[in-house]
Amino acid sequence: MTLVGDDLSRLPYLLNLSRRTLSIIRANVAIALGLKLAFIVLAVFGVTSLWMAVLADTGASLIVTANSLRLLTEKAGS
Repeated sequence: MTLVGDDLSRLPYLLNLSRRTLSIIRANVAIALGLKLAFIVLAVFGVTSLWMAVLADTGASLIVTANSLRLLTEKAGS
């Protein structure tokens, strides 16, 4: 995070936002890798097809994008 300006009172807000951002990034990586791992296991057992894996990957992209949009609800200076 970057503090632009000389108002140090916004520093706690920026630290909170950076912690939330890191938390959401970690959750997004876990979601994406977990879904891929699940489909690898299902593919090994012949339960899923390539098209199902492609759709799941697209769905994972939508899920992590929607999860990241939660940061937009953060009010500046709160």
